[in-house]
Amino acid sequence: MAEPAAAIVVELPQRRSSLVATVVALRPRQWTKNLLVFAGILFATELGDGRRWIEAVAAFVAYCAASSAAYLANDVRDIARDRIHPHKRRRPIARGELSRRAALVLAGALALLALSIAGLLGPLSLACLVAFLAIQTAYSLGLRAVPLIDVLAIAGLFVLRAVAGAIAVDVTISPWLPVCAGLLALTLALGKRRAELAATGAAARPAFDGYTVAALDQLLASAATATLGVYVVYTLVARDSKVLALTIPFVVYGIFRYLLLLHRRGVGEEPENVLLGDWPMLVTVAAWTVSCAGLLLLV
Repeated sequence: MAEPAAAIVVELPQRRSSLVATVVALRPRQWTKNLLVFAGILFATELGDGRRWIEAVAAFVAYCAASSAAYLANDVRDIARDRIHPHKRRRPIARGELSRRAALVLAGALALLALSIAGLLGPLSLACLVAFLAIQTAYSLGLRAVPLIDVLAIAGLFVLRAVAGAIAVDVTISPWLPVCAGLLALTLALGKRRAELAATGAAARPAFDGYTVAALDQLLASAATATLGVYVVYTLVARDSKVLALTIPFVVYGIFRYLLLLHRRGVGEEPENVLLGDWPMLVTVAAWTVSCAGLLLLV
C-alpha cells in the first residue's frame, strides 16, 4: 500500500494592520521619482532662496500625493491580476488588507490634496498636475497595454515632473534637462519591462505580446546610449553648464551599474529598489547631486 504524500505547508506572510497596510499601499518608496521636481531649484542655482524651497517642497508633496492616488486606483483595477503575480500579490489591496472602497476614497482625497496644492502654486502648476493625472489615468486604462507607448508614457511623466518643478519655483531651466530626464526614465521603464518579462512571461501584461527579451535588450541599449549622449552634449553646449562635464563619470557609472544589476540580479522590475537597495548606486546618485550643486554654485 502506497504511503500518502506528505502535506505541503505554505507559510503565509502575517497580515499587516490597517495603518501599515495603508502606508504600504501608498508605495512611499516610489516617491523617490518625485525628487525630480527639485531639479529646477538645483540647476537654476537658487539653493539659498527659502521661498523657492517652500514652493519646491510643496510641489514634491503634491506629486507624491498624486502618484499615490494613481497607485491606489491602479491596484484596485488590477486586483485580480495582482493576486496571481509572484510579487504583486503581496500588495495590501490584493491581499485584502485594504478594501477597494477605502482605497478609492483615499485615492480621491489624495488627488484633491494634490490639485489644491498645485492650485496654490499657480495656474501653470495646476495645469501640469492635471496633465500628470490625465496621463496616469490613460496609462492605467489602456496605454500600458500598447507596446512602446507604455514606456513613452512613463517617460512623459518624468518630463512633466522636471518641468513642473521649474514652474513651481518660477525659474528657467535648460530644455536639455527635461530631455535628459525623459531619456533616463525611458531607460528605466525599458529595464522594468525587461525584468518583468524575464520573470513572469508574456502573460503578465498585455503589452508583453509585442515585446521579447532580445528586443528589449536592444531598445534598452539604445535608450541608455542616448541618455549618456544627450547628457554629455548638455554639459558641453548648454549655457552656464560646461562645468558639469566633471559629473559625466557619475552618470556613466550609474547607468552601467543599473544595466549590470538588471542582467545579473534582475532587480529592474522595481527601479526604486535599485536606488534604495544598492549602496554603490545610492552613493553615486548622492555624489552626482552634491557635485552638481557645488559646481553650479561656483560658476
